[in-house]
Amino acid sequence: MLLSFILGFIAAIADVVGGLVLIRRNWEKRYLRYFVALGAGFMLAVAFLEMIPESLHFSPHWSPLLVLAGYCAIHLLEHTITPHFHFGEETHHNEFVSSRTGYSVLIGLAAHALFDGVAIGSGFVLSNWLGWSIFLAIFLHKVPEGFTVASVMLASGRNRRTALVSALVLAAATILGVLVINLLPAWVLVGLPLSAGVAIYVAATDLVPEVNREPGIRMALVFFAGVLMFLLLRLLAPAL
Repeated sequence: MLLSFILGFIAAIADVVGGLVLIRRNWEKRYLRYFVALGAGFMLAVAFLEMIPESLHFSPHWSPLLVLAGYCAIHLLEHTITPHFHFGEETHHNEFVSSRTGYSVLIGLAAHALFDGVAIGSGFVLSNWLGWSIFLAIFLHKVPEGFTVASVMLASGRNRRTALVSALVLAAATILGVLVINLLPAWVLVGLPLSAGVAIYVAATDLVPEVNREPGIRMALVFFAGVLMFLLLRLLAPAL
């Protein structure tokens, strides 16, 4: 419980760092795209090779339905409540975004962040290896996530303080997700497959398009490096 909470806190801090990247103009932003590409590859590998098989192990009948439910829930959220949602390095600071859209994006990202925490907590309920794998996958996309919410809030006319508070909301949602699973570990039976569906959606629908937007093969190679990183860790890590 303590380890999952500490790592959940670290992942949450990455959301805040992402917000600060935008707010403090002297910070370097171009490396965020590499986090997006690396995180997409690593997250897909974790979801397909660890989260789904582990879910099927303890619930072969209901887990596929819950994975699909997690995927569909985020799809519904992004295309109804938050139809202007974009993930990764944003360009909204050059556009006008309504205040309503800004807060709807915050709601959508908070839902993502909540399931990030649920996924980390669920992983450590089952094994240290799964928990660490999920944590690293989530950590890699947390900085762009914080950058996204801060950029949208600024574009909707909010001030820098509000933009930073929005990143803190994502951080709090992440920690809340970890706490829910630690206090109610039996919920892992539902939380892990739901989180797998959310992870697949975030990686394949939100992150990969950002990778594909970049010209050339560099971002694609970084994406495959994320997959390879997980495979190497899986090969070299001791059984836990």
